[in-house]
Amino acid sequence: MYLTNKHWLQHYGDELKETLDYEDIPLHQFLVRTTQKHGNVIAMDFLGKKLTYDEFYLSAKKCASQLQKLGVEKGDRVAIMLANCPQAMISYYGALMAGAIVVQTNPLYVERELAHQLTDSHAKVIICLDMVYPTVAKVRANTSLEHVIVTGIKDYLPFPKNLLFPLIQRKNKQPIVRLQFDSTTHSFSKWLEEGDEEPSAVDINPKEDLALLQYTGGTTGLPKGVMLTHRNLTVNTQQCKHWIYKTEDGNERMLAVLPFFHVYGMTVVMNLAVLSGFTCILLPKFDVKSVLKSIDKHKISLFPGAPPMYRALIHDPTREKYNLSSIKACISGAAALPLDTQETFEHVTGGKLVEGYGLTETSPVALANLIWGERKNGSIGLPWPDTEVVILSEEGEQLDIGEIGEVAIKGPQVMKGYWKKEEETARVFVGEWFLTGDMGYMDEDGFFYIVDRKKDMIIASGLNIYPREIEEVLFEHDSISDVAVIGIADEYRGETVKAFIVLKEGEQLSEDELDRYCRKYLSSYKVPKVYEFRKELPKTLIGKVLRRVLIEEEKRKAGL
Repeated sequence: MYLTNKHWLQHYGDELKETLDYEDIPLHQFLVRTTQKHGNVIAMDFLGKKLTYDEFYLSAKKCASQLQKLGVEKGDRVAIMLANCPQAMISYYGALMAGAIVVQTNPLYVERELAHQLTDSHAKVIICLDMVYPTVAKVRANTSLEHVIVTGIKDYLPFPKNLLFPLIQRKNKQPIVRLQFDSTTHSFSKWLEEGDEEPSAVDINPKEDLALLQYTGGTTGLPKGVMLTHRNLTVNTQQCKHWIYKTEDGNERMLAVLPFFHVYGMTVVMNLAVLSGFTCILLPKFDVKSVLKSIDKHKISLFPGAPPMYRALIHDPTREKYNLSSIKACISGAAALPLDTQETFEHVTGGKLVEGYGLTETSPVALANLIWGERKNGSIGLPWPDTEVVILSEEGEQLDIGEIGEVAIKGPQVMKGYWKKEEETARVFVGEWFLTGDMGYMDEDGFFYIVDRKKDMIIASGLNIYPREIEEVLFEHDSISDVAVIGIADEYRGETVKAFIVLKEGEQLSEDELDRYCRKYLSSYKVPKVYEFRKELPKTLIGKVLRRVLIEEEKRKAGL
C-alpha cells in the first residue's frame, strides 16, 4: 500500500542484512537447541545459585509435564506473576512447551489490575511469588483460575542465603506469608520435583498459534492483551541477535535486571540469552549498588536497560570503586535516551549505548541505532531487517522526508491483534501497517525520530506542542535529574504546558530561573507556564513516566 525507499539500508554495511532467514519453529525450540549446543554453559546465576542449560531444560520439561497434569491444554492461558528469578524462566519455557499461552503479570499489581488481567485473559493457572499470594487469593474466586502455584525468592537461593532470607525479610519489615497448600494450591518446588522428564508433545503452528498475551503498560488507558505468536517472538529475537553481531554464542554475560514480565526484558534479555546461550545474571529488582557490583564481579558484557537505570549508575557517588569496562553493548528502550546520559555512560564504561524503539505490539523492537556504526543524536535509529516504516498524515497519506506524522510499521514482529478486541485491532491497522500512535519523521538518510506520543500532544491556542521536545531541553539543565511535561486545562489557550521537575540532590532552582532558561531554547508558546517540583515521578518498573497519572491528578485538582 505504501512505498518505502529504504534509505536506511545504506547504513547497514557488510555486517547487517536487509532480510534474514527465519526458521519456522516454536519459541521454546530456542531452549532445546541451545541445550544441545551449550548444555554445560551456565544459563542463569541468581545471587550465587547457578543453573546450566541442561538443568534449565530439564526443569522446564518437568514444569510442562506438571502443567499438563493439571489439565492445561494447547491454547490455555498460564499467568506468570514473578520477579526475575530462575522460576520465571523455567515457568515461561515450561508453559510454552505445554502448549499454553503465557500471560506475563506484574508482581506489583493491585487487586483491581490483577483481577482485570486474569478475567480478561481467562487464565487457568497462575504461578506467583509467595509475597503476592494474598492479592491472588483475594481475586481468585472471581476469576477462572483452577490452580495457583506458589514459589518464593528463597527457593532458588544458595546456602546459606536461603536460610538467612526470612531474617532479611523481617529486618526490612516485609510480610512473611504463611501458606496452606491443597489440591489446587501448590508449592512450586515440590510440584516441580514431581514432574516427568518428558512432557507430552504439542503440535504448534508458529505463524498462527499464540505464545504470549502481553498486556500493554496502561500508561494511556486500560491495558489490552496484545496477541504475539511464536513467530512474532522468534523473529524479533533473531533480529536482535543479528543487530548485536559482535557477540559470541555461549560466551556472553547478560545483566538481567529489566523485568521479564515486560516485553522488552522478555525478548531482549531472556529470549535473546536463551537463543544465544548467554548467561543471565538475574537481579529481582533494580538497585544501583547491586548493578554496579554485578557488572564488576561477573564481567557483564551486555546490559539492556532503560534511561533511568543508566542515569542512576553514572551518577552514583561510589561508581568509581567498580570496574565497568567489561560492557560491550547496551540497547536502551522504554523511554527517550538523553544525550548526556549516553555520552557519559560510554565514557565511563568504554562500551556502546544506543537508543532503540518499539512497542508491545511489535514484540517489541522495530528500530534501533547502529551499535557499531553511524548513529544520530536524538534519533531512534534505523528499521531492523525485514521491517518497514513510513510516516502518515491524519488522512492516511504518506508524508515526505522531514514531515511530521504518525509512525506506521510493517514487519514479521507485528502483533496478530488485541485479545477479544476486534474493533480496536481494526483501528490500529491499515492493511499490514500498524499505526503506533507516535508522532515522528524520517530524515534524508533514513534515520527516524520520535517527536511524541500522538495522545500526549498539547494543543495550545491551536498550536501543536510536543512534550518530549520540552523535556529534552529541561534534561540538559545541570540541576535537573528528571522531568515530565503534560498539558493542563487553560481558560484562554485551551491547554497550556506544565512541567514536573525533579532536582538533583543538593540543587535548587526557582520558577523564574527555569523560565529564563527555557526561553533560551524554546519558542515562547512552548515554554511551560506552570512548574511543580517533586522528589520523584510516577513510573512503570522499567522507567517509563506514567503521564496518565499526572494528568489524572491535575483533573482532580480542577474538579474535572
